[in-house]
Amino acid sequence: MSQTSIATTKQPGLGEGSQQGEREHGLSILLILSALLAFASISTDLYLPGMPVMAADLHADGVTMELTISGYLAGFSVGQLFWGPFSDRFGRRLPVALGCLLFIAGSAGCALSTSGTTLIAWRLVQAFGACANVVLARAMVRDLYEGQRAAQKMSTLMTVMAIAPLAGPSVGGQILHLLSWHAIFWTLVLLGGATLTSLLWLPETLPPERRSPTSLPAIAKRYGALLRTPKFLAYICTGGFFYAGTFAYIAGSPFAYIEYHHVSPQWYGALFGAGIVGLMVTNQLNARLLKRRGSDAMMVMGGLISGIAGVVIAGTTWADWGGLPLLICGCFLFVSATGFVLANAITGALNCLPEFAGSASALAGALQYGSGILGSALVAVFADGTPWPMGWVVAICGLGCALSAAFALRLSQPIQQPWH
Repeated sequence: MSQTSIATTKQPGLGEGSQQGEREHGLSILLILSALLAFASISTDLYLPGMPVMAADLHADGVTMELTISGYLAGFSVGQLFWGPFSDRFGRRLPVALGCLLFIAGSAGCALSTSGTTLIAWRLVQAFGACANVVLARAMVRDLYEGQRAAQKMSTLMTVMAIAPLAGPSVGGQILHLLSWHAIFWTLVLLGGATLTSLLWLPETLPPERRSPTSLPAIAKRYGALLRTPKFLAYICTGGFFYAGTFAYIAGSPFAYIEYHHVSPQWYGALFGAGIVGLMVTNQLNARLLKRRGSDAMMVMGGLISGIAGVVIAGTTWADWGGLPLLICGCFLFVSATGFVLANAITGALNCLPEFAGSASALAGALQYGSGILGSALVAVFADGTPWPMGWVVAICGLGCALSAAFALRLSQPIQQPWH
């Protein structure tokens, strides 16, 4: 596929006059972009069932193991600030390929780690590579689609990529049962190699005539313009609070389920996967309801669901109301809200300054995943042997997501002129 053909596809927008181009390239691009987006979740979800075993083998405590998630998020956040402007200057394919190579190296390093500290360091490398794939996959969606069409495609992508976290803990549990935790990371090496090979079929979505310079002053000016845009900040806060709650759940749920409630690693994978099924359903509902309700309204609905779910999780982890069944229900509800929140929040943020889609995607991802660092770190710092730290962090984040979504909706509504 040549750059010219992609540029031609974009000229009127795929949703407006290039249905032939979409039919020709849609499926292959959809699958490859889904694989790129899946790097964020598969890098963590696959090894979640092995965290207690890894802690014992590496002589690391639970706090250290939870920091392997926070460390990953740190590399993931900082890396996006580099890859976004880099891709606006050099196109999308080159940084994606470089990111895959770093991901492969980081995964191999994790497999060979002999201490918790070494594992955290290699997770940083792994994250720096994985974030290139994620941030640029989102930018490619914005390169090819506009408006509600972009939000619909983002929902479809997130549904397809949900297979990774759905299968991740279950597959990780089976690998752990048959082999060892080292094999989990060697599996990631193989997945990284397969994705790198698939780039042979990925066209360049940003032709040279649409690229922009990446001098440090230009980058700073671009980021400054985004940070001075109230709507952009409202969308980022919506996604940021939700990411913080999600990674608090990811960091705390293995110990809440496996150690506190004595759930087996295999059943933990099934429980985790149930939430992803809910995510897939809400992603499809979001794509279908966008034309009728609008992107911002769907985001607000997701924010309300996340707030209610957070309160339920906090209640059951504080006073053990409902025990394990209510905890499962609350977590399922929170994860399911992803389909209404993230696709619409990300699309809204990218639409604020569409001419800098790569930089906007990078800054959005850095701030949102940076909030994920805070969420998972809070669970680690306040760990007390109970699920309560996870519960109150998820509750605060869910309520913050709901308020931010409502504020974004208000900013998107036209200003009413006063009566004279």
